[in-house]
Amino acid sequence: MQDDDWLDLFENIMQFSDFSFHPQIQSAIRKAGFDKPTPIQERAIPVGLAGHDLIGTAQTGTGKTAAFVLPIIQRLLTDTSKLGRTRALIVTPTRELAEQINTTIRRFTAGTPIRSATVYGGVGMQPQDRALRTGVEIIVACPGRLLDHIDRGAASLNGVEMLVLDEADRMLDMGFLPSVKRILSYIPRQRQTMLFSATFAPELQQLASDSLRNPKRVDVATSAPTKTVAHALYPVSQHLKTKLLLKLLSTTDTNSVLIFTRTKHRANRVAEQIGRAGYNTAVLHSNKSQNQRQLALDNFRSGKVQILVATDIAARGIDVATISHVINYDIPDTADTYIHRIGRTGRAEREGDAMTLVTSEDNAMVRDIERVLKAPIERRTLQDFDYSAPAPVLNEFQREPRGQQFRQPRGGQPANRGQRPQGSQQPQRRAANSAPQRDGQRPKSSGDNATRRPNRSAVAAK
Repeated sequence: MQDDDWLDLFENIMQFSDFSFHPQIQSAIRKAGFDKPTPIQERAIPVGLAGHDLIGTAQTGTGKTAAFVLPIIQRLLTDTSKLGRTRALIVTPTRELAEQINTTIRRFTAGTPIRSATVYGGVGMQPQDRALRTGVEIIVACPGRLLDHIDRGAASLNGVEMLVLDEADRMLDMGFLPSVKRILSYIPRQRQTMLFSATFAPELQQLASDSLRNPKRVDVATSAPTKTVAHALYPVSQHLKTKLLLKLLSTTDTNSVLIFTRTKHRANRVAEQIGRAGYNTAVLHSNKSQNQRQLALDNFRSGKVQILVATDIAARGIDVATISHVINYDIPDTADTYIHRIGRTGRAEREGDAMTLVTSEDNAMVRDIERVLKAPIERRTLQDFDYSAPAPVLNEFQREPRGQQFRQPRGGQPANRGQRPQGSQQPQRRAANSAPQRDGQRPKSSGDNATRRPNRSAVAAK
């Protein structure tokens, strides 16, 4: 039998019961209502159970969390002689994703002695410190906060046997690579490593070479989003975006809507205006505290909130199967980000809609997205919407030119309009429709002072 021939034996597995899982895992799977594994689960679980290193490439919403969580739990339950010692580490880029992974772990470890803990920034360190010192078998962590606990002596990784690098491309985009490399230095080289990514950019190859040994490759449907998503473009002038958005919401049968904006400021403004129109709305971005973000997600999942307005920090961190529509208020920066965004809908074989408001400046990105989809996207207009309405003197995302503003100088004497008071400093404000700092830029975390610039938005997500 050739090296990879054994994998072919699993290609026709169609039931979770066909895997040789521990009876307690099988019971948890049945209670969760899981029956048939998804393609990434069907192909990755046998590799994980066999102890091989793995590179798994699959888009969001395909069930890849269970693809690495189940083999980890199986190995821990097979040998319970090391309870209280951290044997598995899962590293992920955002706190929302860390919580979702931990929720999956707890679902499948119910009734077992296996314990897990989440480690991320934005919350107090003491509860995490107590959990780590008490002893857990699985840690789910964001890189920066994990390094903080290592430096404090609360987290020890010298017993880690299984490592998962989840959303590796996202961690690379957010500038976590130096932190991940430092974490690797604390983990025994003799281990099983599984790396999962929605895409596999060339930059990831070096990380894979440094952290994995003879990995098996599992590549599932990464070239395009799920076929259950319908795509549409709505051309519109920038100053009419919000009016068109409100019109779409009022004329579309929407159940649970996720709206993406480019910046945190714009997310706040859009949510405020949607709320004034009578919709139950919440906002999710990195300036929100962890408690605020968790409350927004909980209310969105439960249906108390119909519309969630978010920046790209939420593109891979929201697991809500009932999302009926994803609306891109602002087109994303890359085609990959578009796929990640709209991957929030059309999940679990449900149908979903992806609507994108586009201006004439977005034509190049539209072409990139269409190349990835391998098909043109339908352009739509609303018959009873006035697309010719002129822009106001100040639209909702503009400010007066600096020379037109009337400011009071520090000395208390009014300055002439159009003049800067003598001795005052040029204000550092930036117009909201310029290119502001965005969620997901390079963070500053432990050990990275020499290589990265501080970035408040990404630090909150570490």
